[in-house]
Amino acid sequence: MEPGALDGVRILDLSRILAGPVCTQLFGDYGADVIKIERPGVGDDTRRWGPPFLPGAEEGDGAAITESGFYLSANRNKRSVSIDIAKPEGQALVRRLLGHCDVLIENFRTGTLARYGLGYDDLKAEFPGLVYCSITGFGQTGPYAERAGYDFLAQGMGGVMSITGEPDGAPMKVGVGIADIMTGMHAAVAILAALRHRDAVGAGAGAGQHIDLALLDTQISWLTYHAVEYLNTGGNPARYGNEHAAVSPYGVFATSDGHVILAAGNDGQFNAFCQAAAADDLAADPRFATNPLRTTNRAALTPLLNEIFGRRTTDEWIEMLEAAGVPCGPINTLERVFADAQVAARDMAIEMDYPPIRGGTVGLAANPAKMSETPLSYRRAPPTLGQHSDEVLSEILGLDEEEIAALRTREII
Repeated sequence: MEPGALDGVRILDLSRILAGPVCTQLFGDYGADVIKIERPGVGDDTRRWGPPFLPGAEEGDGAAITESGFYLSANRNKRSVSIDIAKPEGQALVRRLLGHCDVLIENFRTGTLARYGLGYDDLKAEFPGLVYCSITGFGQTGPYAERAGYDFLAQGMGGVMSITGEPDGAPMKVGVGIADIMTGMHAAVAILAALRHRDAVGAGAGAGQHIDLALLDTQISWLTYHAVEYLNTGGNPARYGNEHAAVSPYGVFATSDGHVILAAGNDGQFNAFCQAAAADDLAADPRFATNPLRTTNRAALTPLLNEIFGRRTTDEWIEMLEAAGVPCGPINTLERVFADAQVAARDMAIEMDYPPIRGGTVGLAANPAKMSETPLSYRRAPPTLGQHSDEVLSEILGLDEEEIAALRTREII
């Protein structure tokens, strides 16, 4: 197998749940060696987040159900080592492993790792080239720094729920943990930037650094144009449901057998829609002549569009509008997503060997990046708890079987 773009980079991953694991899975996909440190006998909290759980290989004989779908979604290409960092010997093991790592990533509450002698200030002198990334709900500073943070709270406090949902409905969170996921992606970019800096100046004193990322900050950053609107006008953006604040028609319309998305981003596309739909009256209506007019008069336009779309099926509309060059599409269930020819052609579903579950394989969503010279690889299925403890401690620290057995007896690993 060809080495990945991040081959030779080693990550010590003390994170769990979603933001940190998303980040480190990305590093693993690009070829980094990710060592996931988990609490013995417990592991990542998300191992028990379900249902759904994937059934164990011997479930019919009374064996326990194994891993949750949530855990499996963000933990491939990692090696799991179970270490009790609450014990001094566990802390010493982490420090020894850090001597062979480029990055430490963690998402404990602010100040937690410092109590174990594993905070950034505790480590930076001993490991001057270490890139240390902390992910928390609210960051390392500010009046909320010590609060626990969750994706749902970040979505609510960060404003996105106020602009998501139907205009006359309740505020609505996004259907996936987007604050967590985007924080993980920002963490990956920041870590790469820090590694670039370290490599540019050399791994001497001061070459490493501490990265402080918060779910709330990330959520606010990707309000993007809505944030700019508020900061420059003082007005709170409204909720528009599936419609666009500044483009019309841009929404979901009922067909005779379902729904279709129409996204007419300019006057030419609207006119092309009217021609394809034989809606000459819309094209000639002065209320709809330009996008600003259509946006201003959307309350009049939307019912007319719903009546037109109700005349045909979803598939008929998509075929007709695609031929006319009008942006449109269906609203797919996941069954239809993964049955789509484009999705299949882009290899967005992968299957990995995974003996712990019935059937011995696990299906996962692929990384979307396609790289011509350093292609991504899927080398390791999400690990079971402590699966690689012996392997990592032997390979990296040179511990023999007797030393590892003694650590296990003392419940350090």
